[in-house]
Amino acid sequence: MKTTFWRARHNNRAVSASGFTLLEMAFVVTIGMIVTTISVPMTKTALKVYHLNTAVAAVSGAIQSSRYQAIMHGYHYNMSFNQAANSYQLGSKVPPATAFSNVGTLVPWCPTGDVTISAPTTLEFFPGGTVTATTGSMSFSLSNGATTKTITVSGVGDVSVTP
Repeated sequence: MKTTFWRARHNNRAVSASGFTLLEMAFVVTIGMIVTTISVPMTKTALKVYHLNTAVAAVSGAIQSSRYQAIMHGYHYNMSFNQAANSYQLGSKVPPATAFSNVGTLVPWCPTGDVTISAPTTLEFFPGGTVTATTGSMSFSLSNGATTKTITVSGVGDVSVTP
């Protein structure tokens, strides 16, 4: 008789211990919703900052690389920043040509398109290592809507970025 009583009591305990109560589930769902509500905006902000930093690095690197190409090949290059397409186009003027021809295709500085440039700009790179702006100025900004970083190119091709 003791065995039967123990078995019945053990079975009841096993049944009541398995699963979750409705109140426990409600708490878990509520906590999950709160965490999601907090983390989604933070993630979006972090992605915007990442896209801006990536675009600034891409544009700065492209400017420096174009200057090096002009020095190495011994002829003029130019880089046109297209405000509408959020991209840039590299061109070269191989002697005896008198006009620039495109090198490759448009290159986006941010694949998501959420980083914009302040003004259309064209930089010309000379074989001696100097740089001039033929359209716009030697200083322009990239922005993600919340943060702006200014890229300044000196006449000798030094690129600096301010916050």
